[in-house]
Amino acid sequence: MRGRFAPSPTGYMHLGNVWTAFLCWLQVRRHSGTLVLRIEDIDEQRSKKEYMQALLYDLHWLGLDWDEGPDIGGMYGPYVQQERYDLYERALCYFQQLQLMYPCYCSRARLQSVGSAPHIGELSVYDGHCYGMSEKEKCKMTKDPSWRIHVPALNISFTDGILGSQKENLADTCGDFIVRRADGMYAYQLAVSVDDGAMGITHVVRGQDLLSSTARQIWLLRLLGYDVPQYTHVPMLVDEEGNRLSKRQRGITVRQLREQGVAANEILSYLAYQGGLIEHYENYDKTQLLQYCRLDKLTPHTILIHSNLRQYIR
Repeated sequence: MRGRFAPSPTGYMHLGNVWTAFLCWLQVRRHSGTLVLRIEDIDEQRSKKEYMQALLYDLHWLGLDWDEGPDIGGMYGPYVQQERYDLYERALCYFQQLQLMYPCYCSRARLQSVGSAPHIGELSVYDGHCYGMSEKEKCKMTKDPSWRIHVPALNISFTDGILGSQKENLADTCGDFIVRRADGMYAYQLAVSVDDGAMGITHVVRGQDLLSSTARQIWLLRLLGYDVPQYTHVPMLVDEEGNRLSKRQRGITVRQLREQGVAANEILSYLAYQGGLIEHYENYDKTQLLQYCRLDKLTPHTILIHSNLRQYIR
């Protein structure tokens, strides 16, 4: 087993990040596998080195160790995405050789006006407006294009570790998607697929918010000749008002809790209890959590995190 925790250094680590990291760690350690820490910093505008250093410190403080990563190296490095751009460029060249990539000149306003607005949780499907555009038409364009990959009307099926059987038709549910943005930045779908394949990742544990990305990534992995990992999409953490914990939403951070005097094992034990991994709350140490917690106890339902967490763990 080769699992990975792949955070983005765009803010300080919050409990939603800890929850995913903890579950990744649990799965791999229970199966005596290899845990990879990969820093996903292709969002160059929002990613900062200070956040990456804080993230490494928080993970060490929590006791969630890893076997390969940016600080210790490994056979599948580098482990920072900004140092892996040559791999993404190579994949794009391969897609061009297959004649699957094409430039898209659509403005944001046009993309927003395509079809009807999707329901919450659904993807907006690109209508293929720029696919098949002639060279003469392209020469008339003045804006820098993004680059899309043309997807077939193919059904992608997989079995999620919690949600069970999943099936998605690429053309119907996502359409031709962007693999490189107009500003030159590599798209998330491309980078993650290349990295998971090249690093030999066999198991992916991540939040349910990324479930809609899975079919596209499976297709890209197969297209590039890589094996497809086993995916487990875990329930999301929400506050008392039902808002998902995130960096944008200013979820409770590890730094804040540490400054309040909360211990690392208290945080992990609280998450394990709220997530249904243990039946009774106690202040377990890491060895006990590894013994008692199992991912097959998880359900798809969201998990409540109290804003005044300290009063619930003492």
